[in-house]
Amino acid sequence: MIATGIDLGGTKIEVQLFGDDWAVAHRHRVPTPSDYGDLVTSIAEQIRWADEIAGRYVPVGVGAAGLLHPVTGLALTANLPASGKPFQRDIEAAIGRPITYVNDCRAMALSEAVFGVGQGRRTVVALILGTGIGGGIAVDGTILQGPTMTGGEFGHTAAPAHLVAKYNLPVVTCGCGRPGCTETYIAGPGMSRLAKALTGEHIDPPQIAARRTGDMAQVWTVWCEMAAELLHTLTMMVDPDLIVLGGGLSQIDGVVDDLTAAAERAQIGDFGTAKLVLAQGGDTSGARGAAYAAWQAEGAHNG
Repeated sequence: MIATGIDLGGTKIEVQLFGDDWAVAHRHRVPTPSDYGDLVTSIAEQIRWADEIAGRYVPVGVGAAGLLHPVTGLALTANLPASGKPFQRDIEAAIGRPITYVNDCRAMALSEAVFGVGQGRRTVVALILGTGIGGGIAVDGTILQGPTMTGGEFGHTAAPAHLVAKYNLPVVTCGCGRPGCTETYIAGPGMSRLAKALTGEHIDPPQIAARRTGDMAQVWTVWCEMAAELLHTLTMMVDPDLIVLGGGLSQIDGVVDDLTAAAERAQIGDFGTAKLVLAQGGDTSGARGAAYAAWQAEGAHNG
C-alpha cells in the first residue's frame, strides 16, 4: 500500500487505500456525522482502519469541499459541521501524525492530470459545474497553490457585466458574501435563476436541459454564454493545455460541444481555445488526488 485518500462529503466519508499501481486496493464508506466532534472521530477511525489494512502508517490525504485559512488554520465549509474549527489540526491530534488536507476540486484536478484524461499534458485546469462552481490547476503533476489558498475558487470571480446587462439579469449575493459571482449564474441553482429571469418559470437544470431545443433554448444559450466567459477567463489567465469538466452539469448530453462552440465565440479573434473534455476518474478521482498530494508531500518531507 502506498497512500490513503479520503473523499469527505456532506453525506459520506469514503476512505480508499491505494496500491503501488495507484489502483484502489481497499475502500470503506461511512455516513458523515452532523456533529463536529463525531466527524473528527470518524475520520480518525477511517485512517486507523486504513493503517491496519496497510500494516503500517502511509501518507493520508483528505479531500473535502471548503477552505482552510492559511494563517489561522480554521475551516470554511458549506456542507460540513467544521466552519470556524481547526479541522486539520484536530484530525492530526486525533491520529497523532500529520495529514494533507486538499480542497476536493483541487484534488480532482491533480487526479485527472496525473492519472486521468490529462496525462501527458503540462497544465491541466479542472472546472466543477455542479451545485457550486470550483476547480483547480495542476502544473507538471502538482497542484498550483499560493499563499491565500483560494486559487481555484473560479465560481467567485465576477460575472461578465456585458451579459448581465444584455439580458437584464438580477445581481444577487453569493453564498461567499460577494454580490454578482459567476457561480450565481452558472451553478445548478444559477441555471434555474436564469430560467426564472428569462422565462418567469421555476425549473431545475435537468428540465432545462431536456427542453433546451424548445422553450428553454434561450436559457441554455445564455447559460452557455455565461459559462464560456469563465472558460475564456481561464484561458486568458492560464492558457491551459486542457480544461477538464466535472460535476453534475457536466453530465448533460452535448455540454462539451455546446460550451466549446460558445468559448470559441468568446475568444479574441481567431485564436484557439483550450480543449474541453470530461473528467474520467469517476468516484475515485477526489480520493486518489488527495492521496497523491499526501504522497507528494511525504516525499518532499523525506527528501
